Amino acid sequence: MTSLTQRNSGLVQRRTEASRTAADKERGPGEDEYDSRRGEEEEEDDKGDSKETRLTLMEEVLLLGLKDREGYTSFWNDCISSGLRGCMLIELALRGRLQLEASGMRRKSLLTRKVLCKSDTPTGDMLLDEALKHIKETQPPETVQSWIELLSGETWNPLKLHYQLRNVRERLAKNLVEKGVLTTEKQNFLLFDMTTHPLTNNTIKQRLVRKVQEAVLEKWVNEPQRMDKRLLALLFLAHSSDVLENAFAPLLDDQYDLAMKRVRLLLDLDPEGEAAKSGANELVWAVVAAFTK
Repeated sequence: MTSLTQRNSGLVQRRTEASRTAADKERGPGEDEYDSRRGEEEEEDDKGDSKETRLTLMEEVLLLGLKDREGYTSFWNDCISSGLRGCMLIELALRGRLQLEASGMRRKSLLTRKVLCKSDTPTGDMLLDEALKHIKETQPPETVQSWIELLSGETWNPLKLHYQLRNVRERLAKNLVEKGVLTTEKQNFLLFDMTTHPLTNNTIKQRLVRKVQEAVLEKWVNEPQRMDKRLLALLFLAHSSDVLENAFAPLLDDQYDLAMKRVRLLLDLDPEGEAAKSGANELVWAVVAAFTK
């Protein structure tokens, strides 16, 4: 079992006021802020884009890791599994479903604080809802690092193996197929056949790569608290999943060096200090701490 401590690396539907009020009652805490932000991102990216091309953090990280023509991730990448579980925790936190317990009088560190269910309202994503159900039903609560390991199946405790989320990459790839980003093929690898998912919509992949590049080049702000939380999380998790290099590969040498220098600045940040700043999401920084400490 590889320990986390060893890895340093629209369509906007218009609704009547009555239906809007009814729908608002079904929202979980934090969902208004989440939808507002996603709407703004869509307008910036492509005003003609459809709802189906909204990608979750997990899908973005997987898309960065997939080889365009071959349709599978590198066989040597043993980091992406835990990275995708970290994505799930942050995605649930950004959607107002999870939070960290209070730090208390003794100011507990991020990695010792438990993950709590803030709202059990379904997200509509099967993987996220499965993870949310595990977290909600588990007593006593677990820490961020424990959840990343449990959801990855990296535990020696046979009584906790049921927490493992299975076939995560394949399920995420199927989501991307449904969204028109990937397609499905069968490839023969001499001794066995494998289902692969080659890229079919290069526009969405290039938009994602450009977004990652611009975050550390043209749109670099030098202050993490001013960066979009989702984009900041994507940079950390892409690095932890060992797929960030794929987004920087097309850059010129000078651009590449500058991009990596700024990524290192982010990696050198103190999660405890950043989590204490106004407007910060503590669970996001707890996940960052789990991968960078």
